[in-house]
Amino acid sequence: MIQSFSSLFCFLSLLSLLFSTSQTMSQADLIHMSTFCNQFSDNFTQASAYEANRDIVLTSLRLRSSLGSYSNATTGITPDIVRGMFLCRGDISLSSCSDCVQTATLEISRNCTHQKEAFIFYEECMVRYSDSSFFSLVDERPYIIRYSLSYAPNLDRFPQTLSDKMDELIINATSSPSLSSTPYFVESEERVKQFEGSFDLDSLAQCSPDLDPRNCTTCLKLAVKEMLECCNQSRWAQIFTPKCLLRYEATALSSPPPPSPSPPPPSPLFSPPSLLPTTPSLVPSPPFFMRPSFGGSFSINAINGNEIFGRIFIAVMTAYVLTLFGVGM
Repeated sequence: MIQSFSSLFCFLSLLSLLFSTSQTMSQADLIHMSTFCNQFSDNFTQASAYEANRDIVLTSLRLRSSLGSYSNATTGITPDIVRGMFLCRGDISLSSCSDCVQTATLEISRNCTHQKEAFIFYEECMVRYSDSSFFSLVDERPYIIRYSLSYAPNLDRFPQTLSDKMDELIINATSSPSLSSTPYFVESEERVKQFEGSFDLDSLAQCSPDLDPRNCTTCLKLAVKEMLECCNQSRWAQIFTPKCLLRYEATALSSPPPPSPSPPPPSPLFSPPSLLPTTPSLVPSPPFFMRPSFGGSFSINAINGNEIFGRIFIAVMTAYVLTLFGVGM
C-alpha cells in the first residue's frame, strides 16, 4: 500500500509539473498590460466568504473560457456576493482566449489579495470581478492605452482618416450584433490611397455582449475620444476599457500599388502579386508606450512591472536620442 501511495504521489507530482510548465508557456506568449486593484473598495479577509465566492467565480470563468469570447458569473449573497466577467478579442482563437483567461484569473487573485474590485488587462483579454453590479453598464475607467512611438504615414491627414474609420467601425459594430458569431465585433482591412502616398489601415472594434447597442456606441465613442486625444499620430494604437476595445495599425507601402492591367496580361505567371494582406496585420512592433488611466480610484499592481517599465524607459530614451540626432522613427 505504501508503494501504491508513493506511485500515486509521483504521478500527481508529474501532472503538477506538466501543468506548471504549460501555464508558464502560455504566460510567455501573452502580453500583460496592467492590473488595477481598487484601493478605495471594501477589503475582504483571507478565508472569508467573499474570498471563497471570488474563487468560485474565477474558476467558473476559467471553465467557460473555451466556449466563447465572453462570459460572466455571479455567486453568493450580499454582502459577500461576487460578480465577474471576461472579454476576449474577437480576432483570436478560442484556445488563445482560454489561455489568456486561465492566466488572467490566476494572476488577478494573486495580485489583488484583499480588494473587492479588480481588473486585469492583457492584449488578448480582460478579466474583472466586483461586489457591485456592473452588467449592462458602461464603465469609462479604468482603461489602458498602448501605442507606437513611431509616426503614422501621411501625418497631416492621418488624424482625420483615423477618426472617419473609427466612426465607420462603431456603426458597423452596433448595427447587427445578433447576426455575428462574435456580437459587437467588427474588423476592417483597407487600402487608403492619398496624394501623399498609400497605406494599409487594419482596425477593429468590439463591445462586451452584455451592453445594448446604445451603450455599446457610447462605450466605443468614449474609447475613440481617449485614443484620438492620446495618439492619433501613432502608427498603431489600442485601447482596452472594461466594456469595449479598439485597435488600429497603419502600414505605409514601400511603393505605389501597380495599376490594374488592361488588357489582362497574357499569362497568370506575370500577374502582379496582391498587396493586400491575407490576414489582419495587428501585431504591434516596438518601440511602444503604455498609458494607464484609472481616474484616481485605482492603483497599478503590474506583473513584471520593473521589466515592463524598464522597456518603456529604454524606448523613451531611444526616441529622445534619435530626435537629438534628427533621425526619424
